[in-house]
Parts: sequence; C-alpha cells; structure tokens
Amino acid sequence: MAVLNGKSDEKLKERLSCKALLLDLSGVIYQGSAVIPGAAEAVEQARKLGLTLRFVTNTASKSTAIIITQLAEMDITIGHSELFTAPMAAKAYIDQHRLRPYCLLPPAVADLFVHYGEHTANAVLLGDARDGLNYHSLNQAFRLCNQGAPLIAIGMNRYFMGDDGLQLDAGPFVRALEWAAETRAVVLGKPSAEFFQQAVASTGFEPSECMMVGDDWQADVVAALSAGLQAVQVKTGKFQPSDLEKIPPQVPVITSIAELLKSIAD
Repeated sequence: MAVLNGKSDEKLKERLSCKALLLDLSGVIYQGSAVIPGAAEAVEQARKLGLTLRFVTNTASKSTAIIITQLAEMDITIGHSELFTAPMAAKAYIDQHRLRPYCLLPPAVADLFVHYGEHTANAVLLGDARDGLNYHSLNQAFRLCNQGAPLIAIGMNRYFMGDDGLQLDAGPFVRALEWAAETRAVVLGKPSAEFFQQAVASTGFEPSECMMVGDDWQADVVAALSAGLQAVQVKTGKFQPSDLEKIPPQVPVITSIAELLKSIAD
C-alpha cells in the first residue's frame, strides 16, 4: 500500500484511474461480523485522496441504521447519502408504482413495508428472509405471481459468505418463483443496471469514472462493467478460486481491499 503523505500522496492521486469508488460491503468491507483487515485504512486513504465513495449492498438482513452503526464500530464512518441498499431501491420502486407487496423479508427491513397492507397484496417482494422462505410463504408468493402480480427481487445474488461459511441468498428462490409462475422478476439491487446507474448518478461523475469493488464476479464485477463502470475483484468474501476463469481479463484481481489504491493507480 502506498504511503499517503506529501508528494507521494499527490503522485498517487495523479495516477488514479477513477474519481469515485462503489464499495460492496459484505465480502469487501466485512465478512460476517468481522471487518476485513485493512478495510478501514483503505476507506480513510481513499477519502484523503479526494475520491467520492458510495457503499452499495444487496443486504436485506440489516437496516440502514444498523449498517451505519456497524461500520462505525469498525472505524469506518459514512453518511446516509453514501449508502445505497437494495431495500431502499425497492421501496422507491414500490412507491412509484403504487404497489401493495406481499413481503418475504427479514425483520430488519420489514418495517419499511408494513404499511402497504398485505391483505390486499398486488405484488410480491422477496429478499433474504432466511427461515421465512418456507413452503407456505413461497407458495403464497407463487399464487400471487401466477395471478399476474409482479415479482420484485431485492438483489439476485446466489449466495454470500457468513460467519460459518457460504449461505444461500435470495436469488435461487427468486429463480424458483420465476420458473414456477412463468414470470420475470424486477430486480432492485445488484446486478441491476438501474441500481448501478442510481449510485453513479449520485456521484456526479460518468460511469467510466467510477469503479465498483466487489467479491462477486457476476453481480458486482460483470454487472458493473455492463453498466459502463470500471471494476475490481477482491479475493475475500464469497470469492472462489474457480472464479478466476470467469472474471474478464481486463479486471484487476487483488487479495483484499487493502491493496485497492495501489492497484488502481498502477
């Protein structure tokens, strides 16, 4: 990692290939409940270099307040405007289209949607509800979708890295409903191009001036490239050695976020 002081700082800044960083949280900043070594220092150094930061996540298991508090406990301070979550995007979409969703969500974000009135549901909203994704709840969601209700997905990740290993995310359950009801989900969150465009627009820069840093070669890296951003793959979180065969050749692959600034200035 480059030393950020005096002339070294200025030289590094001149070599940076982007003006804004979009940082995934789970797998990049922290893994489970533990901060990834060097993450806090990398965020601090990026700020010192004047880079605009956005923290983007599909997680529906934590509220915005909890995410910000958890990051603060890891010595990473962020503002509300720097955080972009899939539940936030889903709520904006639901409000815009005046929908009343039947929700399959974890308790941490369920309160955002309780006022819509599920007894008159005309849409399905599915996130990482863990044990809430059971036969009864999924069958109710299937019946609504089969009757024409739109299916809204909070992200399409296949799995994530938890404290005790890889865990299924919401994506496989969304795919099951799509197949059974012969429908196509509206995806709010990564890898949706609209989600990346919303985060990029908030920076004031062009997509090509922004760089996504993620641990998911598909939902983070390839999706960001498709939206016109640059991308970096980290070998933390859900990364698997077999991913190296799938990552586009132009994408830098680094051990962790601790190497980020050096890698994007080379």
